[in-house]
Amino acid sequence: MPYTAEHKERTRAKIVESARKLFNRHGFEQVSIEAIMSEAGLTRGGFYNHFDSKSELYAAAVASFTHCNPFRKDLSDAPPADSRELAYRLLNIYLSDRVLEDVDNHCPLYALPGDVARAGLSPQRAYTDLIRNLTCVYENALKDVSDGRKRAQAIVALCVGGMLLARTTDDDALRASLRDAAREQALALLGTN
Repeated sequence: MPYTAEHKERTRAKIVESARKLFNRHGFEQVSIEAIMSEAGLTRGGFYNHFDSKSELYAAAVASFTHCNPFRKDLSDAPPADSRELAYRLLNIYLSDRVLEDVDNHCPLYALPGDVARAGLSPQRAYTDLIRNLTCVYENALKDVSDGRKRAQAIVALCVGGMLLARTTDDDALRASLRDAAREQALALLGTN
């Protein structure tokens, strides 16, 4: 008897989640289809029922962040309705110690930029959507500011850059300092100067 559409969707989601975690830990090139399927509790043969290639799965893994809730249960109860409050809380969550230490759930914007640049057009499109969606959160908070879009893009660059650099050093004080500096400048941009 064939699997139901719901079963196929759950299986696909399980593969994407496993891939996202493994890509975050090891990068695109270092992760095999076998490892992804094993992490998902499935066999390699089932992979091609859901994806045509590893690059297609990579794009789906990046895209899964586009629709994710930055206010996961372990970080906060629910996103606030006010766009400004949402922007402030997202900024503080994004640059937090807790998020930095949670390698499996790192945002692809700082976890995978080099891999995405080499992985092809489909992952790049998903990455672009993620950049636009994150920028939109800050742009909505700055809708009454004449240069709101530019500020929103700068905030995203500060957040991603701060986390990217923090991930690359073994110096705990530098990790904290980089993120604090990014947070301070991003908060200044969120102001209405």
